Amino acid sequence: MSITAERIKLLRKQKKLTQSELAEKINASRMAIANYETDRNTPSFAMLSLIADALDTTVDYLQGKTDTPTKTIDSNVNTGDKNKKHVELSDDELIMSFEGKELSEDYKKSILAFVKMLREERK
Repeated sequence: MSITAERIKLLRKQKKLTQSELAEKINASRMAIANYETDRNTPSFAMLSLIADALDTTVDYLQGKTDTPTKTIDSNVNTGDKNKKHVELSDDELIMSFEGKELSEDYKKSILAFVKMLREERK
C-alpha cells in the first residue's frame, strides 16, 4: 500500500472519522475515500489538498515528503486571525498550466485564492 493511502487512513481514524464523514467534508463519495485508502485509485492534487485540509495536515505529509503531519503557519499572510493555520505550498506543487503553457505567478495566485475562497464558503 502507498504511503498516501496509509496516511489518509491513519489520520482519518485518528480524527475518529468514518469514510462517509470524511467524504462529506470534501464533497466526495465514501467509495472514493475507500478507493484512496486501498490504493485502487490515486487522488488528484486538488483532491489531496481537500483531504489534507479536512484532516488538518499537509499534502506533503500525505505524500510522504515530510514526516511532520502538522501545518506550518505562513507568517506572510495577515488575516487578522492569529489562530488560523496556513499551509505553505512548495513551488513544485504550484506548477499549473493551461493548454501546455505555464501560468504566470499572478494567475497561479488568483487560482489559489479562488480555491481557498471556495473552501471557506463550504465551512
